[in-house]
This record gives sequence, structure tokens and C-alpha cells, in this order.
Amino acid sequence: MLNELLALEKSFKGFTYPKAFLKVVELNLIDFDIWYIMDEKQVMLRVEGLSKRYPKRMLIPFARREDNDDVACFEIGRGSKVIVIHDYASEGWEHRKEFSDFWDWFENVVKDLIAYEREEEQNDF
Repeated sequence: MLNELLALEKSFKGFTYPKAFLKVVELNLIDFDIWYIMDEKQVMLRVEGLSKRYPKRMLIPFARREDNDDVACFEIGRGSKVIVIHDYASEGWEHRKEFSDFWDWFENVVKDLIAYEREEEQNDF
């Protein structure tokens, strides 16, 4: 998966994946129950859709939330920030959250996973 994403990176002028993202993929930390890191095919499908729905933005999606239409993206021209887009929202209303960098987003995802699993455990009783 890492090699596929690195090859894909060349498709986006002026963009390189952050080292933190590459490290997480290298370690195969890609599925967090409700969030997952997308493979090359999923990324390209999302790129196509996002560019049509939000033509003023240059979004590079990398993860999707399973239980809604949220997509985590890098945005060309925004440095290392991670932008969470609520895909299919009306243009101008898509921006849901912003994180200072990939590690900030990743930490939030792990916390979401823990909260989700705790809730599931409570529902089992």
C-alpha cells in the first residue's frame, strides 16, 4: 500500500505526503474501526468526486469515516494541516474540522476508536 500511495503522490503537483502519514502506513496502522486509511483506488475515486463537488479546493483525501461522509484530506497550499471534509455537503459547508498536522488528527482518531469501543462494550451488557 505504501508504494502505491507514493506512486500516487506524483499525480499531485506540489504535494508530498507528510512523514508521519507515511510512517503510519508503513506500520500498517490503517484500520481504526470507524476511520480507515484509503488505498490508491479509493483515493483516486475520492479525488475525482471532491474536485467536482469542491472545485475551489485542491484536496488530497487519505482516510474515510465509515459511519458518515467525513473524509480526512491534505489540502495543497495548507502545509501539514489535515482537513476533515463532510463530503456531499453543499459547497462552502463541507469544512467540518481542521487539525494542525497528521499526528493531531491521528491522536483524535485513536480517541474516537476508544470512545466507540467503550460505547459498544456498554451496549453489550
